[in-house]
Amino acid sequence: MAIKKTQRGFALLVAVIFMSVMLTFGIALGSLAYKQQVLTSTAVESQYAFYTADAALECALYADQQENRFMFPPSRPSSAPAIACDVSSSPFSSSIVSYTEGVKWVVSYRLSLDSGTHCADVTVYKPSVNSGTTYIFSQGYNVSCATVVSPNGARFVSRGLNAHY
Repeated sequence: MAIKKTQRGFALLVAVIFMSVMLTFGIALGSLAYKQQVLTSTAVESQYAFYTADAALECALYADQQENRFMFPPSRPSSAPAIACDVSSSPFSSSIVSYTEGVKWVVSYRLSLDSGTHCADVTVYKPSVNSGTTYIFSQGYNVSCATVVSPNGARFVSRGLNAHY
């Protein structure tokens, strides 16, 4: 009389289930590690953008308070006053956004900092002499000004600061 074995392949089934659980666990850990790496690199790039904004803000404050570059002009100037923030470069672009005689004027700069590796936009709102508060807004980027002007799908981080006095 032959005995029929009904437990054939049971060890194989247990091994397949065990390997599936281990594979799922490994994929979950890999995904978590990847997300942590992306988050870390974003934090580093955010710091670059913040410090670029801070450097540009300090440059504009120095140009206004120490060099008196943004003194309210009696008539609309032909161009924005020249400022130099980085010894190795000049502003990427500058413009007079608005001028209202006797009231205020607004100038804007795009500054290339760190030998062209980072970019910042600075806007200065200057009231007429002794008649209001000066506002300076600075937005820093973790990429060059050429990338900010023409991103072509590039991803970048921006951080902003402002000051008024």
